[in-house]
Amino acid sequence: MIIRPHRHWFLRLFAWHGSVLPGILFRLGLNLAMSLIAILCVGWYGSSGVKLTLAPFSLLGVSIAIFLGFRNSVCYARFTEARQLWGGLLIACRTLQRQALAICPHEVPRVTAMLLAFCYSMKHQLRRSDAREDLTRYLGDEAEIVLQRRAPTNYIELQLSQWLAEQRRQGNVSDMVYVSMDQSLNQLTQVLGGCERLASMPVPFAYGLLLHRTVYLFCSLLPFALVPDLHYMTPLVSVFISYTFLSLDTLAEELETPFGLANNHLPMDAMCRNIEVNLREMNNETLIPPAILPDARFRLV
Repeated sequence: MIIRPHRHWFLRLFAWHGSVLPGILFRLGLNLAMSLIAILCVGWYGSSGVKLTLAPFSLLGVSIAIFLGFRNSVCYARFTEARQLWGGLLIACRTLQRQALAICPHEVPRVTAMLLAFCYSMKHQLRRSDAREDLTRYLGDEAEIVLQRRAPTNYIELQLSQWLAEQRRQGNVSDMVYVSMDQSLNQLTQVLGGCERLASMPVPFAYGLLLHRTVYLFCSLLPFALVPDLHYMTPLVSVFISYTFLSLDTLAEELETPFGLANNHLPMDAMCRNIEVNLREMNNETLIPPAILPDARFRLV
């Protein structure tokens, strides 16, 4: 994810890193090539009796803009929901840590390790990456048992639930405290389920495909509608219009799956580290890892 300080509006016009422009540069080049072909063929094109006018492109452009705006709103809502779920994860971890510190301080290291293992395991599950290193760091030999499960993150939560039940059987927690802590565990369940839903259920493919095809067909034919009136200005105007539509289409694809490693995805590494810093500070530990700060390009992962 790109985190930028406030910059002058003029400098923001030339921002490259973090924009979708690098990803669509080749496609804009194809549109430029189509514009040059339209200019070279304008003589034959004008005498052939077949002519594209701007009227259908104006109507189609308005329709595409409306649907692209709607799709971007839906995808941004998915991104916002994912961010809220991770914010809820921080709250639930703080709450469970605070309750564990109050009722059974001697068990706090175990609770901290399982909470951190839960967070990092969920991050790797959503990104489909290898969680072995992180889980081994927090769970030790138990990591192999967790990794053998088809749903390792859910298994870690089950271990937390069993730990809480054991504390109740030993009389370390009252019924009221048990219910309160179980509600925090339920919040972990909701966070995990919500993130799994967003990761496994994207926007319907046919809906995105329709917009994708329409945008590319629109951008490919646009130079032939512009060239009779604009002539040598056709490449400039055509590329600018195509940049707008292609950027919106690409940005929607990026926001649709917010758990990846693209510039506009959630910085889950930084959020996991933030949770770890919070929990270890609550334990009054001295060896606390530093927070992940934006690099020279203002990027978090």
